[in-house]
Amino acid sequence: MPDAVETLSRWRATSEAADLARKRTLELLGAGPVALTRAHRAGHVTASALIVDERRRVLLCLHGRLGTWMQVGGHCEAADDDLAGAALREATEESGIAGLRLDPDPIDVDIHAVRCAPARGVPAGPSYHYDVRFLAVCPAGAVEQISDESADLAWFTADKLPAPLADGVVQQFAPAFARM
Repeated sequence: MPDAVETLSRWRATSEAADLARKRTLELLGAGPVALTRAHRAGHVTASALIVDERRRVLLCLHGRLGTWMQVGGHCEAADDDLAGAALREATEESGIAGLRLDPDPIDVDIHAVRCAPARGVPAGPSYHYDVRFLAVCPAGAVEQISDESADLAWFTADKLPAPLADGVVQQFAPAFARM
């Protein structure tokens, strides 16, 4: 996915922390395509989307395995053409909402420790997600559907968020709302 390097190279970060994460992600991508897969145990690039509706509510999922509320998203797949496409695929799969409009420029990049299932033949252990985050706008009247990966899905306003909330969720709000 050569797009990942191009996307992050041209992206104007929305904060100093996001810019540092962008630079670290570009360094990780120097390992080649393996950096987009779980086989790269030092860390791998993921893609997620903060889904927002016309009332400026955010759709968060209660992650089934982690037990925290967060934006939808996850691992890149071989069939994904680019990071934005991976984020849109994940958002559509995990929210059940067709017709999401994805802004192709990231709103954030965040690096966080994870214990995700390893790729076949790769030993288990700690790793990092280098998560490239996008804004997805929900079409009016759409109804969300819980996927196998979520225990729950719900809409929240920025001033009434659920707990426990995953680190890094709130930092996406300002850049997302600024784009709407």
